[in-house]
Amino acid sequence: MTVMVIVVLLGAAIFYGAYHLLKRTEPFALGEHCMIKTPGGTLDLDIEQAQMAATIAAVAVRRKLPERALQIAYITAIQESKLANLPYGDRDSVGVFQQRPSQGWGTAEQLQDPVYAARKFFAALEKVKHYRTLPLHEAAQAVQRSADGSAYAEHEYNAKILSAAFIGRVPQAVHCWYPPSDKPVTPQTETARKQLVRALGTDSAPKRGWLVAAWYVTHAQKYGLRQVRFEGVTWTAASGHDGWRKATKPVATVQVA
Repeated sequence: MTVMVIVVLLGAAIFYGAYHLLKRTEPFALGEHCMIKTPGGTLDLDIEQAQMAATIAAVAVRRKLPERALQIAYITAIQESKLANLPYGDRDSVGVFQQRPSQGWGTAEQLQDPVYAARKFFAALEKVKHYRTLPLHEAAQAVQRSADGSAYAEHEYNAKILSAAFIGRVPQAVHCWYPPSDKPVTPQTETARKQLVRALGTDSAPKRGWLVAAWYVTHAQKYGLRQVRFEGVTWTAASGHDGWRKATKPVATVQVA
């Protein structure tokens, strides 16, 4: 009987130790990624792609553009760079939209600034006649003048998921996760806010809350943010994979810490 008790206790101790070890290592096993989930579908992005998507959406809203303009930007960015800020490309093309300095888009340094690149793309799009009613890929081709404009059409489904999430039309649509830093991190909340304002402007009205929340979540790792709160839910870096959880107290504007 005594032996059996010892075996049971040892088994329980091993299980307890293994469980807590798994809990501690879980963030590392999950890696780093972002999940975009809307009624229209689900996408899996790396953090850089999600940051890019959030920034392009902020620039579109600052310019008071319709969601369709954002979808055109997304199909372009997905086709040209897979939503990455590339320092190279065909001939002298660089950046998320693969814009060319030799074609008057700006300097290579400027075009690798996502805010600047998005502004230039939207400024060109606004000059396209009837872009609001043209098929998405035709509007994209009118801006880019690429060798094969039909390729943009392949990304329309994903672009519509991204626009619904990052423009803030679908609440709680974006969450990210990544392993904790091996060193203490001081949240750079003011730096993050300034970068958001640079893309979005001073428009921080509650109606833009979910756009703002998505931007902060996708940039949380970069600026050491631990928590993003809005309305009745909270995202935390420590349990980012679990998404948005019910908060104890609703807030009317996005709060970060």
